[in-house]
Amino acid sequence: MSLFDWFANRRKTEPLAHQSPEREIADGLWSKCAVCGVLAYAKDLRANLMVCSECDHHMLADSRERIHQLVDKGTWQPLDANIYPTDPLNFRDRKAYRERLQDYQAKTGLADAVQTGIGCIDGLPAVLAVMDFRFMGGSMGSVVGEKICRAIERATARQLPAIAVCASGGARMQEGMLSLMQMAKISGALERHRSAGLLYVPVLTHPTTGGVTASFAMLGDVTLAEPQATIGFAGRRVIEQTLREKLPDGFQTSEYLLKHGFVDAIVHRAQLKQTLAQLIRLHRPFVPPEKHITSAPTDVAIANGDGRN
Repeated sequence: MSLFDWFANRRKTEPLAHQSPEREIADGLWSKCAVCGVLAYAKDLRANLMVCSECDHHMLADSRERIHQLVDKGTWQPLDANIYPTDPLNFRDRKAYRERLQDYQAKTGLADAVQTGIGCIDGLPAVLAVMDFRFMGGSMGSVVGEKICRAIERATARQLPAIAVCASGGARMQEGMLSLMQMAKISGALERHRSAGLLYVPVLTHPTTGGVTASFAMLGDVTLAEPQATIGFAGRRVIEQTLREKLPDGFQTSEYLLKHGFVDAIVHRAQLKQTLAQLIRLHRPFVPPEKHITSAPTDVAIANGDGRN
């Protein structure tokens, strides 16, 4: 071995004194923006509503974050929190569906992919259904459909507005037709809600696709979306392969859908609570103020017999 080879091997095996090892980052303390790559302290990111302070990218927010962002503190009352999914088809792929459910329940602390409840938005009561993409991609199974349907029916019974924060990959294939029928069931509940003259506002976040888009996500009186959210039914590649055409840039983004009339407004996350509160106030029935009858001085004089011709 030559002297040169000895130095070369030493350089490979022994780090130089001035080279410091990479600093380990504790899991969960930092988050990296998927767009600009900037690292953000998790606590600061939550304080900024899970929006990147550098590029304004709206990161995924779980259902607990959404509820914290939208609902007044101390007013959230969960609904149907103890409804758990089963495995009616005994579905098995690489892993049994029942085991997958248990894994996601342990990971997220949720029974399924939606939280429903009653809370106040800027002092105004409303019924909310908040989907959670962490739980099997926010897919809609029988429990998700049942909880959303019950929430809408409660809103109808109590004469309250209903709000759905959508984040889903679509219907849950592990439940087959039981999953697909939730589209019609929720749509029926929304029709009864609309017939009662009540407000329903879906908020489309990234991503909102599949059976959710084909049902309650697009049935709102006013449909809101977050910036740059992916919204559609089938995936882009599936559509291109079927049509054998290249789709335009920005296809299936909230900006594209706003331009073509599928959504009514794109709302920044920092303005979402204020916008929802304003919509609820505008939709409240008008109650005219009481009329206070006041007598003019001349009328008083005439009533006392002091009038003159």
